[in-house]
Amino acid sequence: MFLDRRFARFVIVGIGAAAVNIVSRVVFSNFVRFETAVVLAFPVALTFGFLLSRQFVFEKSERQTGRQYVRFTVVNLVTLLQVWLITIGLNDWVFPFIGWTYHAELLAHTIGVGSPVLSSYYAHKYYTFKAPAAADIND
Repeated sequence: MFLDRRFARFVIVGIGAAAVNIVSRVVFSNFVRFETAVVLAFPVALTFGFLLSRQFVFEKSERQTGRQYVRFTVVNLVTLLQVWLITIGLNDWVFPFIGWTYHAELLAHTIGVGSPVLSSYYAHKYYTFKAPAAADIND
């Protein structure tokens, strides 16, 4: 079933990670440019999301935690590009074009952070946390 319990837990963890991402981006924005803050918030939310996903979403795997974290990072680096492009595209081009100014950075970043939910779920399910084949346990 598409909306199974695992996916629901993934969405809940994702909402938490998104909140961590957005709050840390707001904090970083006090010290660096918006575009840089979006990138700096990424590893903070990534680590939060990994720990909760590993604990509450996906089955235990024989794959080493460090290797899972590397795979989790690879998937999220791909989604970082998507998040950054959507966030910056909305904030710098779409919102000014339509005249949107009310919390434009926050809205753009929130939409960007939420954009990869389906693709990242399946990537983590079938790549990051998938149980390795017997020959690949130390992969």
